[in-house]
Amino acid sequence: MALIKWKNRDLYDPWADFKSLQDEINALFDIDRVPTTTGLFDRSVSPAIDVIEDEHTYTVVCELPGMNEKDIDVSIASNVLTIKGEKKNEREEKKGSYYKKESWSGSFQRTLPLPASVNGDKISAQLKDGVLSVVLPKKEEAKPKQISVNIS
Repeated sequence: MALIKWKNRDLYDPWADFKSLQDEINALFDIDRVPTTTGLFDRSVSPAIDVIEDEHTYTVVCELPGMNEKDIDVSIASNVLTIKGEKKNEREEKKGSYYKKESWSGSFQRTLPLPASVNGDKISAQLKDGVLSVVLPKKEEAKPKQISVNIS
């Protein structure tokens, strides 16, 4: 015979909220956890992106190792930069009775909203050594200007 702890469901349990929070935190830091969903916006199949701003441009740097220009589509619509493509897995390493795969493959899409200060007519992109660089120049009115003031 199994003993089951009786719990009155009509009473509020203040510790239930803490238990739920603890479960969420444990799930967040559980690195061995396998993702249950995969898709276009799942980080496990998306390339890393860095956005760098200087006084004249914004530069979006996207790591796309092993990809060619024909596999990548870069577009801008309604002030949104979209980088999408498909990385095909062509290399496998099999040894003994296990299978090892540390690199990602599959379709991806990354979208970034652009500030209104981007000059859409002069945008350029370059793919070199598996790194895509998209240079987004700023409009002249958005560039910082220095005005000297004479003090008398």
